[in-house]
Amino acid sequence: MSNQEQAELRMLVARLRHEHEDFDAAINAMIQVGCDQLRVQRMKKKKLAIKDKIIELEDQIIPDIIA
Repeated sequence: MSNQEQAELRMLVARLRHEHEDFDAAINAMIQVGCDQLRVQRMKKKKLAIKDKIIELEDQIIPDIIA
């Protein structure tokens, strides 16, 4: 993987981390306001999907090294 590709993946990971934090804040606000639990669960599912994508991209950036 070239340095350019790694840099692009790192930028994408940073953007996804920010989006993950935004979802976390939104979920907490929804819980405090007493929003519908179905909406909260949907938001949590989207947040988890973002986290899974972050992990997948980080694995591409830093591959497992078998010692």
